[in-house]
Amino acid sequence: MENDKRKLSPEQQEEILKTLKARFEKNMNRHNGLEWAKVQTKLETNTEKLWSLNEMEKTGGEPDVVAYDIKADEYIFYDCSAESPKGRRSVCYDREALESRKEHKPKNSAIDMAADMGIEILTEEQYRELQELGNFDTKTSSWVKTPANIRKLGGAIFCDRRYDTVFKYHNGAESYYAARGFRGSLTVF
Repeated sequence: MENDKRKLSPEQQEEILKTLKARFEKNMNRHNGLEWAKVQTKLETNTEKLWSLNEMEKTGGEPDVVAYDIKADEYIFYDCSAESPKGRRSVCYDREALESRKEHKPKNSAIDMAADMGIEILTEEQYRELQELGNFDTKTSSWVKTPANIRKLGGAIFCDRRYDTVFKYHNGAESYYAARGFRGSLTVF
């Protein structure tokens, strides 16, 4: 049943491929030297990944190819929306943080949403790589994968870009804000 939910109709597949192709061609600086036809072939043979990209798109992530691993023959997509994806804001960090709140609970957590979408939350390193491709999160912030030692103590990490600099901060994992969401990554092999 779970796999049935992760399938797009032929019309939906065509629409997301059209959207991804247009974004790919508009932002060649993110993936110099790569060819859309090869990316599309991978996506057409991996429909569950295409479903995940559609979920990224539906929640405002504007996914795009940001890297290609030659050895593994894998394309890496990140959310490339200018600000943290609108459909993924006002969430705490993870399930434990969500359950720890006594009142005013957010609807979801970043880690749970990412898992439901079949994607991974960006690490701090990936977030900084993304920022090399443009100016992202100049008005918002995004949760990033938090090291276990920090999470064990109740904290979580988020990043943003201000004053032409990428900053890393900490907060209680149970906190959530209208201007904080998360960005994801997806590897298509």
